[in-house]
Amino acid sequence: MRTPVATQGFFDPKTGTISYVVWDSATQRAAIVDPVLDYDFKSGHTSTQSAGRVLAFARDNRLQVDWILETHAHADHLSGARYLQQHVGGRIAIGEHIREVQATFKSIFNLERGFLPDGSQFDHLFKDGETFNIGQIEAKALWVPGHTYADMAYRVGDSVFVGDTLFMPDVGSARADFPGGDAHQLYRSMRRLLDLPPETTIYVCHDYPTGSRQPKWQTTVAEQRARNIHVRDGIGEDEFVAMRTARDATLEVPTLILPSIQVNVRAGQFPPSDENGVSYLRIPLNTLPTRQ
Repeated sequence: MRTPVATQGFFDPKTGTISYVVWDSATQRAAIVDPVLDYDFKSGHTSTQSAGRVLAFARDNRLQVDWILETHAHADHLSGARYLQQHVGGRIAIGEHIREVQATFKSIFNLERGFLPDGSQFDHLFKDGETFNIGQIEAKALWVPGHTYADMAYRVGDSVFVGDTLFMPDVGSARADFPGGDAHQLYRSMRRLLDLPPETTIYVCHDYPTGSRQPKWQTTVAEQRARNIHVRDGIGEDEFVAMRTARDATLEVPTLILPSIQVNVRAGQFPPSDENGVSYLRIPLNTLPTRQ
């Protein structure tokens, strides 16, 4: 008999992000998935309200955090991984292809010479198919490129945390037009996830509710295969790619992409401080694509 996976989601309404605490109730060993650091774009101030909710939950339930898992270098929120590590420990981990993403954005932002695109900012880089443990629960890292080249999903027992690779069935799929993104890869990654057993629970990283429904973040493989508006059974790769490419051409650049990427490729660490003790973010002018 498999050890049951205990999961608690935390929804951030400002960015539509869901962070998770996942733990083995038999051992109280835990992982945190995709934590958020709050950022006020107008003032440049960060705060820890979102990460603080996760922190309080871990402490209140006396969980020992072994892993802080990033599904990718997010473009819509800053990572709270470093803040949480400072308070509850754990190894910050991401997929090994973060190196390619780091190299791309080091060039775009012309980051400092000391920033090395080698993944060393993270404590562990997962290979595709690599297994690890959360207490007595076996987990597996799955490489699911397409949204970005470095996207990972984490299968934990009978659940899978899919990051931005899949959304809720009525929302569909993530964009594939970021540097290193690829709609063909995204389709194949989604189908890889949908080849898991039908009863597998899927936890998404974002929800953008349609109509008047409340935010949701839990679904199943069977439900996705039957109802996902972009990738349900019967929708082929060419049809998906045509839809995704046309849709992506209409989307604006994410509001927080400039601050987020510079922090997230560093595993949630701020850029090195200047001689005055202040960290600064860089804004590349007339570089990123825009929508008219």
